[in-house]
Amino acid sequence: MEGVGEVRRVIVGMTGASGAIYGIRLLEALREEPIEVHLVMSEWARKTIVLETDYRAATVAKLADVVYPEDDMSAPVGSGSFPADGMIVAPCSMKSLAAIANGLSQNVLHRAADCTLKEQRKLVLLVREAPLSVIHLENMLRVARAGAIVSPPVPAFYARPQSLDEMVDHTVGRLLDHFGIERGMVRRWDGRRQRLEEPADRADHADD
Repeated sequence: MEGVGEVRRVIVGMTGASGAIYGIRLLEALREEPIEVHLVMSEWARKTIVLETDYRAATVAKLADVVYPEDDMSAPVGSGSFPADGMIVAPCSMKSLAAIANGLSQNVLHRAADCTLKEQRKLVLLVREAPLSVIHLENMLRVARAGAIVSPPVPAFYARPQSLDEMVDHTVGRLLDHFGIERGMVRRWDGRRQRLEEPADRADHADD
């Protein structure tokens, strides 16, 4: 971020939505960069980590430089005067999306996101839910109009992922793209290199 000095800072929020691995891989990737990471992890995020992965919440917390309890409304990240490049919420629950979309700072994660928007810094939300109701869609539209980037974890099958880990890494790499961070996690589309002809084995069975 221009004008913030020599230290780059990114705020990471993890909510209790399914998809804790996205937040974990994001923290692991940021750990390899000269970036100061400030983490807000909700209570349900801690539980979801245990339910969905082989990680412990305490281990995940150690990937960040500074960690704040979600109820610590005095945390520096809850102030617009806290200098940061921006914030990524991964995963972002529909509850947190609703709070951010409507300016309801129910905890410091919501407040940090609110400050990120009001200071016109980059806010990226990895929203996680399916199917989406009209309420969910309207909240996404509200945050997008306010300047946030709504980035659901949609697989890029053109990358021919061979494992769930590759699919997760691609999504996380695309989140990092918004902050100009290249970790080699994304197999980027290059139409010139794609084979557009129908594979022979499928053509052989086209009339089956």
